[in-house]
Amino acid sequence: MEILQEILLGLCRLFLHPLTYIAILVTYFIGLARVKRERKHFRIRVFDFIYELRFLFWPGLALGLLLSIITITVGVVVPIGMIVLIGVLTFILSGPWTFRWLTPSSIIGLAVIVSLFLPKEAGNNTFTRWMREAGETNLSSLAILLALLVLAEGYLIWRYGSRATSPEIFKSKRGLPVGSHISQRLWLVPLFLLIPSEGFSAPFSWWPLLNINGQEFYFFFVPFSIGFFQRMKAMHPKQSVEFTGKRVLGLGIVTAVLAIPASFFPVFTVFIVLVAIIGREWISISQRLEDARLPFFFTQRKNGSIVLGVLPKSPADAMGIKVGEVIVRVNGEDIAGEQDFYQALQKNRALCKLEVLDLNNEIRLVQRALYDGEHHELGILFVEDHETSVG
Repeated sequence: MEILQEILLGLCRLFLHPLTYIAILVTYFIGLARVKRERKHFRIRVFDFIYELRFLFWPGLALGLLLSIITITVGVVVPIGMIVLIGVLTFILSGPWTFRWLTPSSIIGLAVIVSLFLPKEAGNNTFTRWMREAGETNLSSLAILLALLVLAEGYLIWRYGSRATSPEIFKSKRGLPVGSHISQRLWLVPLFLLIPSEGFSAPFSWWPLLNINGQEFYFFFVPFSIGFFQRMKAMHPKQSVEFTGKRVLGLGIVTAVLAIPASFFPVFTVFIVLVAIIGREWISISQRLEDARLPFFFTQRKNGSIVLGVLPKSPADAMGIKVGEVIVRVNGEDIAGEQDFYQALQKNRALCKLEVLDLNNEIRLVQRALYDGEHHELGILFVEDHETSVG
């Protein structure tokens, strides 16, 4: 009962942590920037500006509670000074130009590297005490924490990173319009950590105190921010993001295996940090190089018109049209572009019949009755010849 009570109290304390509100603000501005970009390219937003907030808490919260069982079981102890250092690095990497480094590999990795150069002498004020605590943090605990968060990052990217990616238009080297997709997410993964009672004053009298092998520890609920950014031009967004997620999961497994010897040789954590930082950066760079090497995925075609985006709750969404599918015939007419699509749509104002080449290269037929005004806008975004618009 006490553990359940502490979990509930921890969830409440999540909204007392400043990093939670920083994450909410960052996510809010990510949504505003995305809506501005979509309106610039398509004269309409695809998703509302708070859409990213729907992913901020839910998947990471459930995952964090699961990982907290591991951190408590294995005894991951992190002093308040290291938590403050991690919070400062999270704040710095939450900026618009540094967002892609808002990963566990960068945050925990940099925290470990910085801690190696912090003074170990005790001070009389809070700031110097925090520096000393951060410098004396058990490196084995940080190795375990790093491995768990990298695994969480890979899982979140794999399962949720490809949902509702945002389309955009850019010019190719030949001056032709080409489509791409952007996935930008921020997840909060709150973890329960053990904080040494020495040097930490509990803010409330009811704050639970644990005694482990003669040492006293407090429970502390820390929200870790995990950011993700990826632009996709040469692959379907779902395929590209899931591939990245699997690579990060692989890096997490490698980090977790390396964390085992770090439990006996804490200094080995420095090597684990280098592997995590270099490995995560290699994953990002290799994705961009592969994307630049392959031909464009969302480009104009002679036969049919590829779907760059589908507006939520639109007629096209109700018909099951998916991003990346190719519409080859409308009301029995072959099409090659948005203008052909629109003209063929006018031939039957009461019923829309589409022949769609799906992602498995199989033709399927979809149809739907049209109501007043719907024949002007089905909610499909195409790559246009001159300007972008909604089909």
